[in-house]
Amino acid sequence: MENETNIKEKAFTSTRNACKVCTPLGSSIVFKGIEGCVPLIHGSQGCATYIRRYLISHYKEPVDIASTNFSEETAIFGGEKNLFIAIENVTKQYNPKIIGIATTCLSEVIGDDMRKIIHRYKTEHDASIPELVFVNTPSFMGTHMNGFHDTVTSLVKSFASIGERTFSVNMFPGFLSPADLHHLKEILAEVSIHAIMTPDYSDILDNEYTGEYEKLPKGGTTLTELQQTGCSKASIEFGYILNKSNPQTESAAEYLETTFDVPRINLNIPIGIKATDAFFSALEALTSKKTPEKYTKQRGKLIDAYVDGHKYVFGKKAVVYGEEDFVVAMIAFLEEIGIETVLCASGGNSGLLRKTILEKVKPKSDIQIHDNFDFEEIAETCKELKPDILIGNSKGYYIARELGIPLARVGFPIHDRLGGSRIKHIGYEGTQALFDLIANTLIQQMQDHSPVGYKYM
Repeated sequence: MENETNIKEKAFTSTRNACKVCTPLGSSIVFKGIEGCVPLIHGSQGCATYIRRYLISHYKEPVDIASTNFSEETAIFGGEKNLFIAIENVTKQYNPKIIGIATTCLSEVIGDDMRKIIHRYKTEHDASIPELVFVNTPSFMGTHMNGFHDTVTSLVKSFASIGERTFSVNMFPGFLSPADLHHLKEILAEVSIHAIMTPDYSDILDNEYTGEYEKLPKGGTTLTELQQTGCSKASIEFGYILNKSNPQTESAAEYLETTFDVPRINLNIPIGIKATDAFFSALEALTSKKTPEKYTKQRGKLIDAYVDGHKYVFGKKAVVYGEEDFVVAMIAFLEEIGIETVLCASGGNSGLLRKTILEKVKPKSDIQIHDNFDFEEIAETCKELKPDILIGNSKGYYIARELGIPLARVGFPIHDRLGGSRIKHIGYEGTQALFDLIANTLIQQMQDHSPVGYKYM
């Protein structure tokens, strides 16, 4: 006789309110992090509009996304003509150094041979055209994280070249906030590492106000830097799952290791003391220098904060959701501070989430681990588990509101608050901000529901 769990699992035949975003969106974020690059979505206008609106709502910055504007006729006869027109229009309007082309479900289903089409365009035009890079990003084959990591790999494969070994270090941070990228660059500069960060949208998606509209904001990984990735001393890559939905897929650092013999250092996203210690240990090994006192002091202050706030967080139950690698890093951090994660969920479908958490985090208590999960499933599970706090992006707010559970907003997307691009998650400093956020969110919940209405802890 089938148990209740199996029957319940079989009852879900469709995704309702997905805990993920479409694949070309992740690709577009990477292309925005390349200097002089315009993302071009090979599909319908609706895809580009959706991505543009979604990113603008989180980053609060202008985000131009071009489209090949498929119609019914294009869907039947193919998108080559539309792609040629789009490339010419983008070139005239923006004069970009590179056009990053991401496919959509529609262009993939009809079978457009992108390699062949782009080769034909290049042979029919002179050498003055921008660099053209494409990546296959059908949403039926993954999430925005597949699009993100596959695009990073595609860029490295397109430009990395052999040359004399340099002292540069490739930095593949994954999908972090602009504030995280700024902090990461600060750390690397402090330890005298010349880093090639790919992608680097730290200024582009968190820009200053100048009073003038810039078609192509300054900043981003340069084409020269992408070429130099094959000559670097090493690569540091954050995240264990990356784009491993397909076991045959290489990450950018794996490709550089196998093709150019650039050593790969694979680390958890540095959230929490243990993960940040591992990051600084890797930097010490690369530079043969001790961690600067500035960061050892930050570490000490963070430990002091853990001690101060321990009684407010210890034993609380949390639900964590978001991108797979982000979830892994957050659970490791929560284990440090004594919060029990009762459910971790992701819309990712790599099949590696459970294995990674059990092997890399080794949680002390039982935990429900679900990938390919949607928000309706998260909501129903929350009703059973009765957590004290939700930790994730703002798409879970309706669950928090319905169940009267506080939500600590982290990750992407943050659509109902200002400052999504300025949330710092990594390093001792970012961990300090996260600890304060989570502790104060729990304290406010207790305070708001106290019969006394105390104002002193």
